Amino acid sequence: MRILRWQRICIICLLSVSVFAPIFLVSYRLKTLTLDGSTEFIEDLYSIKHRADALKLNAIEQEEGDGVKEPNEEVYRVGDYSIVNNTTNEDLKSGQSGIAGEKNSSVETTGNAIVGKHQNKQVQMEEVLSSNGSKEYLLNEATLESDQRVRSPQVKIIRHKQRSLPQKRKGGDEKVKQMIDQLIRAKAYLSFAAPESNSHLVRQLKQRIKEVERGLGDARKDSDLSRSAGQRMRNMEMTLSKASRVYPDCSSMVKKLRAMTQSAEDQVQTQRDQSTFLTQLAGRTTPKGLHCLSMRLTAEFFTFQPEEQKLPNQQNYDDPKFFHFVVFSDNVLASAVVVNSTVYNAKEPEKIVFHIVTDSLNFPGISMWFLLNPVGNATIQVLSIDDFKWLSKDYASLLEKQKSLDPRYSSLLNHLRFYLPDIFPHLDKILFLDHDVVVQGDLTGLWRVNMKRKVNGAVQTCQEDMPSFRRMDMYINFSYPLVAEKFDLHACTWAFGMNLFDLREWRRRDLSRKYQRFLLMGHDKALWKAGSLPLGWVTFYNHTLTLDQKWHALGLGYESGVRLEDIERAAVVHYDGIMKPWLDLAIGKYKGYWNKYLDFNHPYLQGCNIHG
Repeated sequence: MRILRWQRICIICLLSVSVFAPIFLVSYRLKTLTLDGSTEFIEDLYSIKHRADALKLNAIEQEEGDGVKEPNEEVYRVGDYSIVNNTTNEDLKSGQSGIAGEKNSSVETTGNAIVGKHQNKQVQMEEVLSSNGSKEYLLNEATLESDQRVRSPQVKIIRHKQRSLPQKRKGGDEKVKQMIDQLIRAKAYLSFAAPESNSHLVRQLKQRIKEVERGLGDARKDSDLSRSAGQRMRNMEMTLSKASRVYPDCSSMVKKLRAMTQSAEDQVQTQRDQSTFLTQLAGRTTPKGLHCLSMRLTAEFFTFQPEEQKLPNQQNYDDPKFFHFVVFSDNVLASAVVVNSTVYNAKEPEKIVFHIVTDSLNFPGISMWFLLNPVGNATIQVLSIDDFKWLSKDYASLLEKQKSLDPRYSSLLNHLRFYLPDIFPHLDKILFLDHDVVVQGDLTGLWRVNMKRKVNGAVQTCQEDMPSFRRMDMYINFSYPLVAEKFDLHACTWAFGMNLFDLREWRRRDLSRKYQRFLLMGHDKALWKAGSLPLGWVTFYNHTLTLDQKWHALGLGYESGVRLEDIERAAVVHYDGIMKPWLDLAIGKYKGYWNKYLDFNHPYLQGCNIHG
């Protein structure tokens, strides 16, 4: 047993020696190889470095000795900067030893700047502005503290002026315009092909047109385009290049493009005419809410007893001691705004008498409105055309024969202003207001104006720098000798809308009969445009007194560019034009002057869905 145990011990020992001995030998060998190899590797690098320096210096000496031409000043360029070496040959010779001796110098490049790091050097950077506008940076060695004084080269880093590329503005439409141009060219090439042609180019053009139109869609600027728009443009450009080689005839292309341009211009003109017609139609159409209001008021009016339908203070209607105003209107809201604004801004509202002349259809509605909404202590009278028994029945038919696109210009309400002495036989002076005005100041001061035996007091419209500028020949045909003899082409014009009339002088000069004579003359010949304005110019020719411009500001019913300060200082602002303030197409920035004199919380306005 003892022998077997010793045998086992011997076997285990031999196995241990066979395992650990190789490990010990290999580790020792690796340690020896590492130490030796690192030393040799460092020595090799050191020798390589010195050889490179030697070769570099030798090369410099060889160039100097052979008289080779010096290199350009710009020796290195990084991005927007250039390193310019201003060193001369003498500088190189004197600095060779310093360059060779400095083994620890290094140069680091970061971004677009190159900074030389050198021990015992203090570098100063100066920024100067070159003559061409670009910035130059000079790196000068201020001091050199070393055992060997070496004159270092002056290094200049020049920042080159970059070529400014056109930057696309946000919301630009360059690509959109290019795509539209491509579509026009593609359709022009497509028109050159035979009608029944189904060639590869024709199919490709049709496909590209669909792709570009789909990519363009309703885009108005580049930001609205999809990401695939660029690829579609490139595909279209390739196809157009093929088409240009197939159809090289430039004259045919020019003719086709001219025809397409003419067609486009005709379509634009048609659209403009249609837009003008629709705007005119909308301007003379009664809004649904206004029609609803008139019907409700009319129905309410006939529920009253006859004695309840009369407005108060009727004894003031013909009293010349009061301030009398007149407006001709078939619009309930327009009449209400004129009356409300006039009375609200009057210094003595109890002395105001307002006469509203309307037709028989709107008489009940307007009367009912002022019965339900009395305006302070002012007196209101509503008159119907049917009450004027003296008015000839043939007069209305004569007005209807006037050639006018807008029937309002030839309406009886528009021309009854020429019969004011007959409508108000007991009055001596009256102020006429259009129903599309808003009063912003006290107008009773006009009664103190000296009329100087003139009949009509109005503001002028003959100054060319004014938005309301008018010339006589704009409305009157001076080609007829009769017109040219009686009237001066350069006579100053004036405006309807706010006019002070001296009725006594009017009766004395019998201007209503003069108006009738001119009306008949214009019916037989095209002497002037339809409407009351040209007839007013010829009727009150040499009978008009000029009022100060502060009394009447025009141009709020169209894009006239009237100044805000002119509106604010005017006693009356006039919405002359198509864009009336009670319509949806009214100009928003002017509508507030009209809305402030209406209570849109009124039950009738709320019931008819009328809002400001």
